[in-house]
Amino acid sequence: MTDWMYDITKILIALFLVLVNGFFVASEFALVKLRRGRLEELVKTRRPFAVTARWLSQRLDASLSACQLGITMASLGLGWIGEPAVAHLLRPLLIAIGVNSEIILHTAAFIIAFTAITAAHLVLGEQAPKIAAIRNPENAALWSAVPLKLFYYLSYPLLASLNAATSFLLRTAGIAESSGHDMPHSEEEIRTLVRQAHIHGELSRSEHRLISAVFDFDELICRRVMVPRIDVVFLDVNSSLSDIMAVAKRAKHSRYPVCEGSIDNVVGVAHIKDLVVMPSEEGFELRSIMRSPQFVPETLPIRRLLGQFQSTHQHLAFVVDEHGTVMGIVTLENVLEPIVGSVEDEFDNETPEIAKVGDLKYMVAGSTPIEIINRQLGLNLFAEGIDTISGLLMEKADKLLAVGDRIALPGAEAEVLEVKGRRTTQIRFILSKPPPEEF
Repeated sequence: MTDWMYDITKILIALFLVLVNGFFVASEFALVKLRRGRLEELVKTRRPFAVTARWLSQRLDASLSACQLGITMASLGLGWIGEPAVAHLLRPLLIAIGVNSEIILHTAAFIIAFTAITAAHLVLGEQAPKIAAIRNPENAALWSAVPLKLFYYLSYPLLASLNAATSFLLRTAGIAESSGHDMPHSEEEIRTLVRQAHIHGELSRSEHRLISAVFDFDELICRRVMVPRIDVVFLDVNSSLSDIMAVAKRAKHSRYPVCEGSIDNVVGVAHIKDLVVMPSEEGFELRSIMRSPQFVPETLPIRRLLGQFQSTHQHLAFVVDEHGTVMGIVTLENVLEPIVGSVEDEFDNETPEIAKVGDLKYMVAGSTPIEIINRQLGLNLFAEGIDTISGLLMEKADKLLAVGDRIALPGAEAEVLEVKGRRTTQIRFILSKPPPEEF
């Protein structure tokens, strides 16, 4: 075999090693990128080689070690064979163009050969297979599964020896062994993944909001979702049946607090189903049909309140502060609405908390929680110990609000439009820029 044929053979071997390197790179990134839940789906649908890919995923550390071993061996072989062969082929070309100095010949051939091999290694052996595996990890994991498993078995003795040496060095250095590949995602990482899935069209807007609301649910307390005491419709324990039914017809609720004189003296809870079956006024006593009240602290997380509702089968509780004063009531509907949105029955006629009324202009109810304002309008408002936007504006103004008051906020201006008694009920927000997502 002539010298140039020998060099061509070595270059072909070098190209083969580049492809081998690319195979192991693609296999490594496919195994890391592909979710195990998706692998289980592929196995259930009987996709070819899915069982083998799952077998490798179940031994992820060892499989990745096999990939790294393959990459290292291919790279070393490429450097050993490829660069000298290319440099040897380049010498006659350089001599033909008038380069006669041995030092210049050697240096130029080495630089050109090194650059060519490095470029081929990066493009064909690293970047292209890596990007392809990241963009389509399912196909990459499936078509590489059988060859990788075969290499895994062939190299197992060497892998076991290398892993044992690595473990010994780690123990000697006082570093605990652990696998970082199965580390669970943090809440913020999951939120980012959900947001990216929504941006790329994998999740609808409603699905994105629902998942985000589930994360926010765990942080909410009763004070933030309760009906304030000023809005609570209650029954007096000494009222007649006709008076009670008149209140029920007007309010159209299913459950009513029962009080003696005022809401500060709660004695029970009455259900409309118990009232409608009463035959007449004669001998009627509200105490005989009412249920015992349940009280919860205003700082109780609503996730625990939901469990309490499920265990007691009572879907109304009275929220009290640290002094025992009744601050309001909270129902099952109030607990579920932060997740699923407003839940209205046939008798509800609620106005939306936030409604667009013009270009960058929004009508906001004074009782709207600050976190909802921030999420929907893209603002970053905060006030220590204050939950509603009306409370925040009152703190900013340092006085009771009146119609026409304007308060400058970061990213917006708020104008008071309606005040009932001492309560701010309607506010107009004028934003300085559009919110991140129309709702």
